[in-house]
Amino acid sequence: MTRLAVFDCDGTLVDSGATIYAALAEAFDRHGLALPPPQESRRVIGLSLNEAMAALLPEADAAMHSALAETYKQSFFTARQEGRVQEPLYDGILELLDTLEDDGWLLAVATGKSDRGLRHCLLSHDIHARFISLQTSDRHPSKPAPDMVIAAMSEAGATGATTIVVGDTSFDMGMALAAGAKAVGVGWGYHDAEELFAAGADAVAATPAEVADIAREIADG
Repeated sequence: MTRLAVFDCDGTLVDSGATIYAALAEAFDRHGLALPPPQESRRVIGLSLNEAMAALLPEADAAMHSALAETYKQSFFTARQEGRVQEPLYDGILELLDTLEDDGWLLAVATGKSDRGLRHCLLSHDIHARFISLQTSDRHPSKPAPDMVIAAMSEAGATGATTIVVGDTSFDMGMALAAGAKAVGVGWGYHDAEELFAAGADAVAATPAEVADIAREIADG
């Protein structure tokens, strides 16, 4: 039986909120628009870029959403080239990955990041090779569509019954449910526990160590 743990990236593995907000602010400023405050803007982290822009600026048309998304990409790329991107791992994440692997879980990522952005992030922490499947917004519709998890399960040879999705947003929980997987929320990201449970979380962990405990409980039935 193949056990698969599919992780979100931003807000789950790494704390990238400040860098994402800075790139959003620069993109909105270039288009002469006012960006909602951080606590509101960070709520769209996890969505694909066009969907995130639509959520932040619902009154604008699709062309503006696309333009904002492209400017955001350029801003983030420039920030990375200039060494201004900060995406530290949350405390306890490395230990969590170690524990899951020791318990026989395969690891994957499903994220709203691009292929390039995810690769840079994981390589910077020397954990890229630990994930057997990397699914991004470059090749799939935005969360909460189940496509990324379904693709990861296919690559790993897992089923929904043996897969957990670990994420910090209601989008992750919805994606897990739509794919037939277990939804494990984390309490250190960008949506609170009440939202995660409302979106269908089977459990919400306050710490990475609790994720490992939850995974064991799920594996034991």
